[in-house]
Amino acid sequence: MTRTFSLRARLTWTLALAVLFAVGVAAKIVDWRADAEMQQRFDASLLAQAQSLAALVQIEPGNAGADVGNVATALFRGNANTSWYALQCNGKVVARTAQPPPALAAGEAPRFADAALPGGRLLRVVALRFTPGRDQRDAAPTSTCVLRYGLDRKPLDDLLDTLDFILLGSLLCACALVLLSTPWLVRRGLRPLVVLDRAMADIGPETPGGRLPASGTRELVPLVARFNEVLARMDEGLARERQFASGLAHEFRTRLAELRTLVDVETRYPGGRDVHSVLDEVGSIGTELEATVTALLQLTRIQSGLEQTQPEWVPLVPLLARVSARHQDAARSRDLRIETESAGDPAFAIETDPALLEIVLDNLLGNAVAYAPRGSTVGLGVGPSAIEIRNAAPALQPPDLANFGQRFWRKEAHGAGHAGLGLALAAAAARALGMTLSFGLADGVLGATLRWPATRDAA
Repeated sequence: MTRTFSLRARLTWTLALAVLFAVGVAAKIVDWRADAEMQQRFDASLLAQAQSLAALVQIEPGNAGADVGNVATALFRGNANTSWYALQCNGKVVARTAQPPPALAAGEAPRFADAALPGGRLLRVVALRFTPGRDQRDAAPTSTCVLRYGLDRKPLDDLLDTLDFILLGSLLCACALVLLSTPWLVRRGLRPLVVLDRAMADIGPETPGGRLPASGTRELVPLVARFNEVLARMDEGLARERQFASGLAHEFRTRLAELRTLVDVETRYPGGRDVHSVLDEVGSIGTELEATVTALLQLTRIQSGLEQTQPEWVPLVPLLARVSARHQDAARSRDLRIETESAGDPAFAIETDPALLEIVLDNLLGNAVAYAPRGSTVGLGVGPSAIEIRNAAPALQPPDLANFGQRFWRKEAHGAGHAGLGLALAAAAARALGMTLSFGLADGVLGATLRWPATRDAA
C-alpha cells in the first residue's frame, strides 16, 4: 500500500518551523546586540567615573597620601555599597575603600574585567593608569598612579535579565501566534486546490466538454492548462470511439438487413436463381462489411496519431501507375477510362510516407471510379506541387462539397456499394502527411487536388 501524507500538514509544520527558526535567530541576534550595547554603556559610565576620580586627585610632592585620602573620602561618601576603589601610587596603596576591588593589572589603555568580592558580590572593574598633577617648575612627573575602580553590576545584570525575559516572552508569543495562524493560512493558501477538486468531481465521461475553470493562482495556471489539454484529448478519443461504434453499427445494420432480406425472399418466394449467384451476392455484402471495418479502423488509427509517418523519397509516376492498375478492373466493368497525365520529369519524387500517400490516392481514385458515369473518363494528373483526380459528377451541386470528408455521407442512398468512408480516410491521411486536400466542381466535373509544401519537392 502506498503511504500517503497530508500536504496541508507538511506545509503547516514546514512554515511553522521555518518561521520559528527565523524568529529564534532574530531574537538571539537582538539579545546579543542588546547585551553588547548595555555592557558598552555600563563600561563607558564606569570609565567616566574612574576618570573623574583620577582628575580630582591632586598630589603635591611630599604630601600625596593626605591629599588622595581627603579627595577619596569626599568623592565616595555615601557610595560604600555600590562602588569600590583602590589607588596605588609608586607601588604604594595611598587610598582605598574598606573592601578594595580585586587586583587587576593596568595597561596603557583602560582595562575592564568582571570580578567578585569575598562576599560573592559581582563587580565590574576598570584599571586605569594616570599621572597626577605636575609641578609647574618641573617638567618631569612626580609619580605614576594606578586606580582600580569597580561598580556593582547587579543593576546591569537585572536589566539584561529583563531584556532576556522580554525577548523570550516575545519569542514564545510569536511561536504561539505562528502555530495558531499557520493552519488557517495554509488552508487559505490551498483554497484554489479545493476549488479544482470540486470542479474535477463534476467532470467525467457523462459530461463531455467539461473543463477546469481558469485559475487566478499563477502556480496553478500551467497545471489547469495541461489538465484541460488531457481532457480535450480524452474527449477527442471518446468522440472517435463513439463515432466509430455508431458508424459501424449503422453500416452493419444496413448490410445485415440487406442480407436478411435476401435470405428471406429466397426462402419464402423462391425465384429459381442459381445458388452460386445468391452466394456471390452474400459474399459481396461480406466483402463490403470487411472493407468498411478495415477503413474505419485505419481512419481511427490515423486520427488518433497511432499511425506514425515514415518519410522517404517517393517517385510519383510509378506510384500513380500502381494505383491505376489496382482500379483498372473496376473501371473496365463500368466502361471507364483512366488517363494519366504527367507534366515534368518522370523521375520526379517527393519526401513523404509512401503508405499513407497511397491510401490517399487509392481512396480518391476509387471514389472517382465508383461515382463517375458509365463510359466517361477519369483523369489523373501530376504536377510539381500537386496531384489532381478528375471525374464527371453531374449529380453533384456546389453545396455538396461542404459534406465531402464526413463519415458515411453519400449523395445517393446506397452510393454504389460504398460506405462513404473513402474521402474521410483520404482527408485524414492527407492531414497526417501535412498536405492539403481540396475539392472543386466546374461544369459538372469534380476535381480532387492534393497539394504538398514546396519543401517536400525533390532537389
